Amino acid sequence: MAFGGWPAEAVEFYEGLEADNSKAYWQDNKGVYDRCVRGPMDELLAELAPEFGPAKVFRPNRDVRFSADKSPYKTHCAALLERGGYVQLSSAGLGVGNGYFHMAADQLDRFRRAVAHDATGPALEQVLASVQAGGAELIAHDVLKTAPKNYDRDHPRVALLRHKGLAVWRSWPPAAWLGTKGAKARVAGFLHASQPVSAWLDAHVGPSR
Repeated sequence: MAFGGWPAEAVEFYEGLEADNSKAYWQDNKGVYDRCVRGPMDELLAELAPEFGPAKVFRPNRDVRFSADKSPYKTHCAALLERGGYVQLSSAGLGVGNGYFHMAADQLDRFRRAVAHDATGPALEQVLASVQAGGAELIAHDVLKTAPKNYDRDHPRVALLRHKGLAVWRSWPPAAWLGTKGAKARVAGFLHASQPVSAWLDAHVGPSR
């Protein structure tokens, strides 16, 4: 079927799950999840695949082995696109991200070197400014409180050097558009706008070796 957005029941499903994160709630409402949450997500990803590649939808169950929070279910549905991009639906609405949210040690070393360099660092600042002007925010797995070791705390790009990952994120609260094809336009539009960021990261950081 063609993607036509998420119905209001999708948001209501997650509002209910936040209030009652239990196996009983999940089993009683699994049909709503399949029809109103996962179904539209699969349709959206299928339509995005020709341009952004196939996607992996994350499992709804939380890994609680090492967590003090034993709530069994995630309160969002999220997917990772093969050619870059992350899509998430929750009671807060629709969110889209792009970049390297978490970097391994070797990636972080290359990232910092490229940020610090006077040829490549300003180029990253320019593409980030452009995406932020469109309403995006910078996010990362973690951000240091000061400059990393071997870098000057007065470096002109110290704010970026402190990041232990770098991604851009845009979100929209639920409204009537979420139940229309316009939701796909917002996702694709952000992925296009943020492509220069992922291109810079691919060129200067790349995958962990």
